[in-house]
Amino acid sequence: MTVKDVAAAAGVSVATVSNVLNRRPNVGHAIRAKVLRISSRLGYRPNRAAQAMRTGRTRAIGLVLPDLTNPFFPELAQAVESTARGLGLAVCLVDSQGEASGEADGLALLTQHAVDGIICCPVGARLPAQLRGGRPVVLIDRPLPGYAVVHANYLMGGELLARYALRMGHRRVGLLSGPTDIESARQRRAGFVGAFTGQIAWEIHLGFDGVLNAAARAALKQRGGATLVVCGNDLIAISAMRCLAELGVGVPQDMSVMGFDNIRWTDLVMPRLTTIAQPVGHIGARAVQLMQQRLDGAADLPPRGGRTVFDVALIERESVRNLAHK
Repeated sequence: MTVKDVAAAAGVSVATVSNVLNRRPNVGHAIRAKVLRISSRLGYRPNRAAQAMRTGRTRAIGLVLPDLTNPFFPELAQAVESTARGLGLAVCLVDSQGEASGEADGLALLTQHAVDGIICCPVGARLPAQLRGGRPVVLIDRPLPGYAVVHANYLMGGELLARYALRMGHRRVGLLSGPTDIESARQRRAGFVGAFTGQIAWEIHLGFDGVLNAAARAALKQRGGATLVVCGNDLIAISAMRCLAELGVGVPQDMSVMGFDNIRWTDLVMPRLTTIAQPVGHIGARAVQLMQQRLDGAADLPPRGGRTVFDVALIERESVRNLAHK
């Protein structure tokens, strides 16, 4: 099955079929729908290798994520891949494994495979050198100045947690915050601290991988008068709940816990975790749409930069004790 067969069946030129299949805008809606319907009925599949040799475009994009052991990122990858597939784009996935060296190796591999653009959630606070200039870049989840980015409203999430803590009667809390070199972690913390009118008894900064260090374990053991632990993400929160259980501290009877991200595990642990839900599907889909616009050379896009920010929602479960009505 070739483009010529589709053109003959649709009664249009080969050029028209090519324009439709390559998503060029210079085809009317009725003709476009007809060509797509007939190509689907005939089972036509474009030869991407031949197209790449002819056009210099592979119709493939890279997706670079920092840690696929964190359940947030496979869900994000699924949203990106599903949207990309619907647009006729292939996705090459790289797991940086939390290391700048892994990120660099993955980006080098994507360059070798000549992907048309890259969607990236950077490991650190700076954009990798391999992404500066050249092919289009869309950042996801972790904003960096000067680059198009799609992420959740982290400040809003922190504020929602603070207001909920106060409403539940918690006036003295401990913070297991995320890494200080990642803006999304800083914004989550800033949103909470800015809206919380109680006292912060102690604070420890941790990686988003959820591994508790000795200082975090000591803080959970001593508690310092805190009635609630507010965590930078759900993995940290789940690790804190396990640590408290090992110490014989009941959640939420003796200590309440809140997270951020609403990964699927939060509805499986006991007690179920109160957290902030990000619209992961919308975030992934929007990143791909922005990439497609850049690949199509849309004239109305800012030359660089621009943010798409999605609102978040508080998910109230059983990990926070209500102290307001003792």
